[in-house]
Amino acid sequence: MAGKVDRKDVRDYYGKVLKTKEDLKTSACCSADSQPRYIREIMGQLDDEILSRFYGCGSPIPPALAGCTVLDLGCGTGRDVFILSKLVGEKGRVIGVDMTDEQLEVANRHRDSMAKKFGFAKSNVVFKKGYIEELDTLGIADESIDVVVSNCVVNLSFNKQKLLSEIFRVLKPGGELYFSDVFTSRRIPAELKDDPVLIGECIAGAFYTEDFRRAMAAAGCPDVRIVSSREIAIHDPDVKNKIGMTRLYSQTVRAFKLASLEDRCEDFGQHATYLGTISEEPLCFSLDDHHCLEKGRPMLVCGNTAAMLGETRFAKHFRVEGDRRIHYGLFDCAPAVAPDGTCVGGGCC
Repeated sequence: MAGKVDRKDVRDYYGKVLKTKEDLKTSACCSADSQPRYIREIMGQLDDEILSRFYGCGSPIPPALAGCTVLDLGCGTGRDVFILSKLVGEKGRVIGVDMTDEQLEVANRHRDSMAKKFGFAKSNVVFKKGYIEELDTLGIADESIDVVVSNCVVNLSFNKQKLLSEIFRVLKPGGELYFSDVFTSRRIPAELKDDPVLIGECIAGAFYTEDFRRAMAAAGCPDVRIVSSREIAIHDPDVKNKIGMTRLYSQTVRAFKLASLEDRCEDFGQHATYLGTISEEPLCFSLDDHHCLEKGRPMLVCGNTAAMLGETRFAKHFRVEGDRRIHYGLFDCAPAVAPDGTCVGGGCC
């Protein structure tokens, strides 16, 4: 694969070079995140072939999905799609998009059998072949999706700004982007951008944290929250020598399509109280890595957090008190930071 790397090279890497996740040279595309019990139980129902060819770097499965329409970008063999299928229920719908024939063949082959395992009268899943930056060509309409998820695929996009624009086009107002991917502590050198192994291993195309913040702001989202983060181990000496001192992180992040978000955390004297009604998190709701709202206990929140809890699908699970008529200045907080100390968004701490 000499010369400039393109989509075909990525498709071949995941369709022909990698046969199982054991063929990976790094842990970047291999999830080490602990799964909550309810997801582990669903995974226990999945066929082995679906799991063995899964290449992910996190657990991008948010709670409170019953009845939702969810879009999985770069779905591969459908591991996360089938987990989501169970969680949205028969009244919900899951759309998986991928460009790799070999992985979609596996996903489609298990579609009906998984519906039967879940006790559904018919499958609530559809798989579409195409590019994640071109959702319009797949017939995915404006404001038709409740939640967009992705597992270690955004880094593979050759036009990330267009991808983010497409995501926010298809999301409903109040909809959520919830995804796991690889992020870097500094920009990857330009000469490595066409290294086929580094691209396939989810490194060469990984977002530098500050560039991600800027790209999200350009897409209309000024506040992105980190849900979890871990540093990625590089075991292959050749890969390690190529990237030098650049540190890699697997992060799960969430963002909402909300017109009311600001690029700083502003104080309006608002409080949010979690009602404890989300079955997956009955005692404490984790919005991000520094907001865990205990059931029944009011928490002072910034305007952005109040909007995320009160103007999305989570609204029925919270009592948000106060409005934006009186402004008290900046909320007493600091920007969210990555493990290396770099700023990655406007979330309050």
